[in-house]
Amino acid sequence: MPISSDFTSIFSKDWEINFTQCMPNGYLKYTDLCNLLQLTAAAHSEIGGISFSDMQEFNQAWVLSRMRVEISELPKWRDCVTIKTWINTLENSRSVRALEMYVNGNKIVGCETFWAVFNTEIRRPEALALPFEHFNLYPKSKATLTPFSKINLNNETEMVFEKTVSLSDLDIVNHVNNVKYLEWCLDLMDNQLILNQKIESLDMNFIKELSLKDKVVIHENLTSEAMIFSITKEDKTCFALQLNLK
Repeated sequence: MPISSDFTSIFSKDWEINFTQCMPNGYLKYTDLCNLLQLTAAAHSEIGGISFSDMQEFNQAWVLSRMRVEISELPKWRDCVTIKTWINTLENSRSVRALEMYVNGNKIVGCETFWAVFNTEIRRPEALALPFEHFNLYPKSKATLTPFSKINLNNETEMVFEKTVSLSDLDIVNHVNNVKYLEWCLDLMDNQLILNQKIESLDMNFIKELSLKDKVVIHENLTSEAMIFSITKEDKTCFALQLNLK
């Protein structure tokens, strides 16, 4: 698609929280929070001419490599939220994007994401084939207090679950969707930590893609400061999640 006449380098989109996105306590699920953030990023790329459809002409797609989300509170059923996004950096095959969520003008979530351009045929990173110079970049405008980082997996972990990747886990890029990794790990947590909104921030590292019928193992490491999950396939780490609790 051509660049939209409505294109702006700083983009905002409103969403109404519906009941299918909520936990039993009426607040937005952490997985759906991440979905909304990614959908807003996708909407911005759509009007900016670098969407999935545009990139597929060159067998390319954006894939998420790292994501940090800082949460002061979650929105609830029927809340109208505004998500604002802009790009910090964009060069060759890599981009850092910032996102913020607001309710009634108050910021409740900040997010920093790191994306890579991925060739969906050869399954390798490569330089973006589309023009992007029309995007103004805002390298100093940060949405989070702490940037995304590499999660330390050197500590001893405990195996807590085994799983085989199902069709319902896959997305349009034909690999496990980003949010599915988070869902698998959260399902292994104490329910009350989730329902009582005890997650202050979460970091996710997406390291290797997973495909249909892959067999994976989920590991857990608990410390006084954080909960760390990792997902491995044949003893190689594919995903890492660090949850910092209030």
